[in-house]
This record gives sequence, C-alpha cells and structure tokens, in this order.
Amino acid sequence: MKITLPTYQDQLAARRRMAGHVVHTPLLRSEMLDRAIGGKVLIKPEPLQHTHSFKLRGAMNAVLSLVENGHTGGIVAFSSGNHAQATSYAASHAGLPATIFMPADAPAIKTRATRAWGATVVPFDRLHDDREALARAEAARTGAALIPPYDDARVIAGQGTLAIELAEDAAALGLKADAMLVPVSGGGMIAGCALAMEEMSPGTQIYAVEPEGRDDMRRSLISGVREVNGPGGSVLCDGLMSPTQGELTFAINRRRVAGGIVVTDEAVLKAMAFAFIHLKLVVEPSGSATLAALLSGAFDGRDRVTAIVLSGGNVDPVIFQQALATL
Repeated sequence: MKITLPTYQDQLAARRRMAGHVVHTPLLRSEMLDRAIGGKVLIKPEPLQHTHSFKLRGAMNAVLSLVENGHTGGIVAFSSGNHAQATSYAASHAGLPATIFMPADAPAIKTRATRAWGATVVPFDRLHDDREALARAEAARTGAALIPPYDDARVIAGQGTLAIELAEDAAALGLKADAMLVPVSGGGMIAGCALAMEEMSPGTQIYAVEPEGRDDMRRSLISGVREVNGPGGSVLCDGLMSPTQGELTFAINRRRVAGGIVVTDEAVLKAMAFAFIHLKLVVEPSGSATLAALLSGAFDGRDRVTAIVLSGGNVDPVIFQQALATL
C-alpha cells in the first residue's frame, strides 16, 4: 500500500492553521551551557508550550484539520502522557469530546492533566494490551476520529513547526545550526524537524537521541529496516518507550537523520538538574535527553552550533526530586 508523506508545504499550512492556538516558544541561549560544552547551543524549550510539551503542535494540527473537513464527532488517542494531554486540550478547544487510552502506570501528573482538559481516560496494561488496537476499536464503535501519537501526516507536519521557528529565530541572531538533537520515541517530531530543516537549513545534521535499551532508531538507521526494542531498557524516559519507529516516520527519517545517540539515566537526571539550576526550566526525563547528550559528551558540541529540543516538562515530582539529588 502506498503511503502519503507530509511535505514542507504541509508544515507551512499547519503553521497558518495553528496560529493563535500554539505558543511560538522562544529560542534560548545560556552562557553557562556554552562554556560547559565548548560551543554554542540553541535551546528550543517546549515545556513553555500549552500542555507543556511539543505534542500539542501535532495534536492541534490534526484536530483543526478534522474540523476544517467537517468532523463533528469525537476524538480518540492513545499515549503515555504528553500526546494524551495535547489531544485532550486540542479537542476541548475545538468543542469535541475525547477518549484517551493511557497506560495504567503513566505518571499521575500526566493522567490528571489529561482529565483536567475534559477527556475520558481509559487505562490499559502497558505490557500486555495492544493500545492501538484498543483505540481503533473505540473509534470504529463510536465513529470518532483516531489521532495517533506520531505515525500520522498531520501530526508530523504540526510537530515540525517547532523547527521552522527555530531556524527563523536562529537566522535572526545570525546563526545556523551545524547539528540538531531531537529526542525520539516513534519518530514523529524528528521526522517533522528533518523535513523543515531540509528546506530551511540543509547543512544542519539531524541526530536522534534515545535512552539506553530503547535505541531502535539508532539501530534502524544502521540496518535500514525498522528495528524493535526488546524487553528491558530504561523506563525513566517514559515518553521515549515506543517499541519501534512508525512506518511514515521511518520513511522520512531513514534518508534525513544522520545518526543516533544513546544516553544513560544518570546523564538524564543530571541534565534535568542542570536545566533547573542554570536555565530555570522544569524539564521531564524524556525532554532532557538532548541536553544529557551534550553535557555527558555522548555528542561532541565543541566548536560548533548545536540546536537541542527540550521536548516537555511534565515530570512526576518524585522523579524531579531524584534529579535534584544529583546536584
């Protein structure tokens, strides 16, 4: 079956469609971070987004696209947390009911926030249930529209708008990124970023950052096929636990992403503490992976300009305390 991939023009349309609905997050700089790295770092802080993660961009574009096409029914999604919150928020603002399938062990802060935007949350067993099958069955039963967390052209196009903003804001400072580090789970955000940067900053190399034991993207880029994560692996970065890359996302990423970087839980916790102390940002483990790659030396940022996406800030208080304990 032929698949239809999003384009840069789809991203520009998504940006116009979402104007006033999502935050154009600022491009931040830190002299302390530049000194620590030995290069220049451009920081895209998506914890400052509505719902506090980049996921709102994809969910909002998908919901608004549905509304443009006359959809008046419900919305269904499945997510470990940030896509859940984003879809609930977007559906609420469009006046549509939402049903979200979330792991029973998802961080409580993410489950509460999803319910707070009006969605019905249906828990499932992360280890034994097929979350996508559950969501598709609900959509078929009710006539609701399914919005996947990453393997969807509308979602990919929306998420890539953060890279458009980044490239424009960097150019306004007279800078262009040599490299861009993006945290990866199913690959939707990095696919959107790769499409945008291919058009706006073709010299920028895009790198995937993943936790230990969850590096299916890195292995997939090497083998040329979608690899699957085995049992085990880090559970700290709960938003980076998809078992494999999406069909759409990997079709985009395999030819545009330069490579993969793996970070340890220890490096992630230290990066969270650094972000809090020196950037005054609360960043969740998954959102801190790119900063961890720089600070730990897993990626060498010396003598070049590196852009990093801090993808979300919805962290469980207990985990955040663990991060601060590394100081």
